[in-house]
Amino acid sequence: MSNYVNGTVAPGFESVRTLFESNLSQSRDRNAQLCVYLGEECVVDLWASVNSDENFSADSLVNVFSSGKSLESILLAMLADRGLLDFNARVIDYWPEFQGSDENPDKRAMAVADVMRHEAGLAQLDHIFAPADLQAPALHENAVGKVLENHPLSYPEQDSPRQYHAITRGWIANEIFRRVEPNGRTMGEFLRQEVSGPLNADVHIGLPDEELTRVSLIKPRGFVAQLFDGLVPGTFARKVGLTGLEMLKRFWLFRSEIRISRANARALPINGMVELGVEMFDHPAVSKGETPSAGAKCSARGLAKLAAAMANGGSIQGHTVLGSEGYEQLHANTIKRKMLFLDSRFTQGGLAFFDETDATEGRLDAGISLGRGGFYGWMGYGGSVFQWHPEQRIGFAYVPTSLNTLDFFNERGKSYQREVTRCAAALAS
Repeated sequence: MSNYVNGTVAPGFESVRTLFESNLSQSRDRNAQLCVYLGEECVVDLWASVNSDENFSADSLVNVFSSGKSLESILLAMLADRGLLDFNARVIDYWPEFQGSDENPDKRAMAVADVMRHEAGLAQLDHIFAPADLQAPALHENAVGKVLENHPLSYPEQDSPRQYHAITRGWIANEIFRRVEPNGRTMGEFLRQEVSGPLNADVHIGLPDEELTRVSLIKPRGFVAQLFDGLVPGTFARKVGLTGLEMLKRFWLFRSEIRISRANARALPINGMVELGVEMFDHPAVSKGETPSAGAKCSARGLAKLAAAMANGGSIQGHTVLGSEGYEQLHANTIKRKMLFLDSRFTQGGLAFFDETDATEGRLDAGISLGRGGFYGWMGYGGSVFQWHPEQRIGFAYVPTSLNTLDFFNERGKSYQREVTRCAAALAS
């Protein structure tokens, strides 16, 4: 399997390469990238194409799904750093039309932090957008904004108002962003000009035509194939505790959300997703659009470099992404609440914080938190991870093209996080 692996690791991180090689499987993996910084040094830079895809490299772009949520959080924090945005201010202070024509009291009271903590009451929409509606010219004409302005709110039937805004959080955040940004730029435009270019990091929300050929296509794995992984002794799934029984238990707990997503077009708000599913995000028209929460195209190298900046207080290699004020605003005021049937900790800037102590609250809480203690950030549907650990100064990114959709907590990426933190701690001692 090592014949498929390219790249380097720094002394002390050899075990990460060994783990990366041993985890790869022709039946399970296609293409994958793993990049890690310790401080300002890139200590892991690995990529592999198990099926010998000659077009795949360390600089290929892959749709990272919800890992993009941390990008949108950083972008809003950049506005906060410049004194332009307050996460605790009301959305209507920046976007008066958001309250709608009926002056909805819940919308009038909603803070930007409520949006970022998945408490906006807009997890599902009764509108389906055409891909062209999501591209920058249409965004500037308020194609998305006018729908959100007049859309009613709907909260889950539980004590917590938190409901995972899988796709919609980024659309709401982008509408706030472009109204606050002095030049009216969208998140994608701002990201390219203020972050990706100056930092030389491949992180993108909306691709120009000339870069579409750099995209390596994602592919969800079949349900039966994923269950089989957990049944075969010695497989990676079994190594991390994902037995067939455990995967079925997790699927059973998530079944209502999965059923809604498949049966209800309101949960798939882009035209074509009902037919194509998540592979719709690789359609050129969607790739050119801005769906920050689910459609960012990135490389692990790009994400890891940006994560390293966050792990180092906002700066890396002489380039400042966030000053101290914006950095503090991004990571401040973590609130723990139920989201579905799990406790979740989100900062006012919309970052999840992972605490090892949550692992004592149940098997599922351990699945998402154990091995990630101290990390901020989030992860993407089926595999990607974009997170940072300020205490150990680790910037971490894992980007696969093969989506293990039953691996709800991205155990593949977490296995590398656990080994990286072990190596970093060993070097520190």
